Formats: sequence, structure tokens, C-alpha cells
Amino acid sequence: MISFKDFQFHPSIEESIDAMGFTKPTPVQVKTIPIILENKDLIACAQTGTGKTAAFLLPVLQRIVKNNDFEGTKLLVIVPTRELAMQIDQQLQGFTYFVPVSSVAVFGGGAGDVWDQQKSAIASGVNIIIATPGRLISLINLDYLKADSLQTLVLDEADRMLDMGFYDDIVKIITNLPKKRQTLMFSATMPPKIRQLAKKILIDPEEVNISLARPAEGVLQGAYLVHDDQKPALIIDLLRDKPELKSILLFSATKLNVKLLYKQLKADGFSCGAIHSDLEQHERVTVLNDFKNRKFQILVATDIVSRGIDIDSIDLVINYDVPSDAEDYVHRVGRTARAELTGVALTFINSRDVRSFMNIETLIGSEIHKLPLPPHIGQGPEYVASKSTGPNKPYRKGKQTGGYNREKKIKKN
Repeated sequence: MISFKDFQFHPSIEESIDAMGFTKPTPVQVKTIPIILENKDLIACAQTGTGKTAAFLLPVLQRIVKNNDFEGTKLLVIVPTRELAMQIDQQLQGFTYFVPVSSVAVFGGGAGDVWDQQKSAIASGVNIIIATPGRLISLINLDYLKADSLQTLVLDEADRMLDMGFYDDIVKIITNLPKKRQTLMFSATMPPKIRQLAKKILIDPEEVNISLARPAEGVLQGAYLVHDDQKPALIIDLLRDKPELKSILLFSATKLNVKLLYKQLKADGFSCGAIHSDLEQHERVTVLNDFKNRKFQILVATDIVSRGIDIDSIDLVINYDVPSDAEDYVHRVGRTARAELTGVALTFINSRDVRSFMNIETLIGSEIHKLPLPPHIGQGPEYVASKSTGPNKPYRKGKQTGGYNREKKIKKN
């Protein structure tokens, strides 16, 4: 059995690993850390919750400490969201507790004094920068980024960044970096856009694939066929009298629905919080921290927290709306059953979402069990089989197949 001792990290890094309670490396760490230590380029495909952050941080820290080179910026990590930037920086603080490495998380949405602090840290040559593309572009335009000493570039959640339209920003950032560097790309899925970017910026990369586009094995998945006007009653029915569930994530498609759900749950006496893009950055941080610290039971959220947020021991994930992108389902569900734990993921399917849900089943390669509605909720819509869809058919992102067809119905409730 491999342990972190087998990587022969510097004693100060091993001390930090022990202090954080890390003992057994995850599969993605086992496969990628040796490659990164050899200073090779890498493209790694692994779902959320598999330990990707430690996989790239630890070997980079090892190189800095081993060479006793603490001058200038050595590592740049580019991420899609401010929440992920903060999460990585927090984990880095743990790994560098006994190591004199400096870091800064760079993202938009903060107060003016935060922006000043970020600019000052970048200008001083902080050792590690974790940044969102937009804010990093601003720093480059202001000539604050000093990347002459950069050794490693990491693109984390690369597929998400491209989905958010950051391709041109990433290419522009890379043109301002040294050509001689190590580049590491981590992605939960591997669509053609990622392959295209990898070919453009990686040199003879090693490739690691772990559990591509599949929910963790510990996730018990189920779905309800339910009309929109039945959803409020069903959600209350599922959440009432569940004190054994300490952490519940409730995803909805829009910030308006998040606000309405939060208001409904509060009115019904549930302990809950909400997070969406209308909140100020400090408000979002407070809500996430309170949820992590179990100050309330239910977090209602948009997809802003579906990727990259390190919240352990989520007992239940509910998709109040089916995600339009099948790959986003994997990330939502990936919030539970992290680190080999178990969890439950439930999805509400209305008649309009049948096609999208069939795409999900095609992507993950299996049919998700359709659960009967409680009798007092009433009859829901019907799931319709289509010859062009199903778990054995090839998945194509954005392809709309199957659907709600009154001429061919299969009752599930």
C-alpha cells in the first residue's frame, strides 16, 4: 500500500502532511505526483473530490524547498471561480505551515482594499498565485505580473473555464509566461475543446484518466418524475424530519429559484442558507464557511458551488432542476461520496427535462432508478424511451435526444 512517505517529500512538507491528517494518497495523487516530480507536462482527467489539489501542490512545493529557491513566482494556478481560488489557497496554507512559501488568491468581486492587497502581493513576487482568468488579465494589463521565474503553470477545472468562455483569456495569459515551463492541466471531463487547448500549450504530456465522467461509486442515485407545481411539496416531504442528515446541498438552475427555495424552507422552519451570484464576495464566503462548520443543515445554491468546493461529508445532494449540461450532473453529484465516503443524490425531472436527463444517463452509462412519488403528491409526468437515446448510446455534448412524447409513454409513477 502506497503512503505519502513513498514520495520522499522534504521533512518539512511531510510534517505539514501529517499535521493535516493525510495518510493514504488518492489514486489521482498516486498516478500524477511522480509525473509532476519528474518535471513532465501532464493532462489529468479526474472527477471532483479525488484530491487533485494536493496532487499538484505537493510536488511543486517539493521542488521549491529542495532547490531552496524562494525568490519570485514559481507556480501559477488558474481556476474558473473565486470560490475555488480561495479553497486552493486555504489548502496551501496547511501544506506550507512548516515551509516559508508565500501565496495569494487573486479574484474579482472584493472591496478596493482587497484588490490593492492582491496587486501588492503580485508585484512583490509572491511564490504561488492562484487566480481567476479575468482578474489575472487585469494584472497583466497593468503590468503587475512578474513571471520571469515561473516554473509551473496549472490549469485546474480546465473544462469549466472553457465552458465559461475563458479560452481567449487563457491563451493571452500563456503568451505572457516563460515558454520553458512545466504545464499541468486538470479537468473533470475531456471534450474536444480541452484536447485542442492541450495540444496548443502542452509539450509531450503524460496523460492520466481516472473515473472519467462517472459519479463516485459510493453515490446512491435516484430520480423523481415530478411536475413543477409538485416540486415544493416534494422537497418539504424529503427534507422533513431528517436530523441524521447533517449536510444537504440543494441545487437549482437559477438564482431566482434559489431565493424562492430558501425563503420557502426558512418559512417551514428548516435550518438553511443560500448562495448565488447576487451575494457579495464576503457574504458568499460567510455562507460557505457556516455550512462547512455545520451552522445550518441545508445549503441552497446555483452551480456556483457544483465544482471545486471542498466540503466534506455531504449526506444528500438534490437537483431541484436537471442540469442542462450532462457533465454538470457529475459535478453536482460529486459533492457527495467524496474521499470514498457514501452519499445520496436525487434529481427532480419535469416533462421538459426528460431529454436532458436521458443525456445524463447516456453519459454515465447507466439508467438512474426512477422513484415513485408519495401518494399525497399526486401523479407526475412520464419518462419516455427513445430509440436514439439510452445508456448504451454514444453521448454527444449538446445533443438533444429523446423527449416527452405523448404517443409513446412509459409510466414510472
